[in-house]
Amino acid sequence: MTISFKDKVAIVTGAGGGLGREYALELARRGAKVVVNDLGGSRDGTGHSDMALKVVEEIEAMGGEAMSNGGSVTEYEQMEKMVADAKQKWGGVHVLINNAGVLRDKTFAKMSPEDFEFVLKVHLTGSAFVTKACWELMREQAYGRILMTASSTGLFGNFGQANYGAAKLGLAGLTKTLQLEGGKYNIRVNTLSPVAGTRMTADLFPEEAFKLFDPVNVVPAALYLVSEDAPTNAIVGAGAGGYHSSWTVMNDAVWLPEGERTVEGFAARWDEISSFTNLTAPQSGSEQSGNILKAMQKVTGTGPSSARG
Repeated sequence: MTISFKDKVAIVTGAGGGLGREYALELARRGAKVVVNDLGGSRDGTGHSDMALKVVEEIEAMGGEAMSNGGSVTEYEQMEKMVADAKQKWGGVHVLINNAGVLRDKTFAKMSPEDFEFVLKVHLTGSAFVTKACWELMREQAYGRILMTASSTGLFGNFGQANYGAAKLGLAGLTKTLQLEGGKYNIRVNTLSPVAGTRMTADLFPEEAFKLFDPVNVVPAALYLVSEDAPTNAIVGAGAGGYHSSWTVMNDAVWLPEGERTVEGFAARWDEISSFTNLTAPQSGSEQSGNILKAMQKVTGTGPSSARG
């Protein structure tokens, strides 16, 4: 069955090139009306260009409908206006792909506070601002599909990218709460961790790998995660034709009797507490409390039945 975006309005941020451009083009091919947002700056977030206009021209040349937007994701009023313009022209916003980003890589020792803060502002706060600008409309429509762009750096770490990693894991955390709050309004929220050869990563890949990690190979995962039948709360990695899922997991809690609740008592049980076994992937934070209470009941046979995390 063909996955269609007919009658859907989609916003893609950072869509002037790389991954965002590929998302916008494929959404348009599948019938979506697309807002192509791009500030058009260089990868460190400075400067401007008309990259978004070129993507709109490409979409229109294939018979699709699109509009460009040059607003900054860090300016909430600009994002509100972008959403209002899309609603006025096409009647709603159904799909949001938060893709805009910048890099200011340095070791933490050499990273300025300004570079740390700016990268967080664009990736994390920026994605929150665009999502917030769409949120009420999606609730009213009882339909929304939102994709956050995380990274293996956020999920697993990478030397020289403390700012980027902090922002990217923050986005995975934002997803986890928004999918809970959006659930009853048919708003599904997912996290994508792409690996792609773009201008953001041009000097990080050897030439052959750069070609292998063509952004077009990320598109199947991204578009499925914002489709009508999308899951919610998924974390998906994609690149070079390979796709996988990641989870935030916890093991069974170890309950220490009162007399053992000392630093030494904890240390004595550390191997058990840190054991990579009996893993579960909680669907909300309250499951951490439940895990602890379950361990207590197992040892003592008593304890409350539930608690908030």
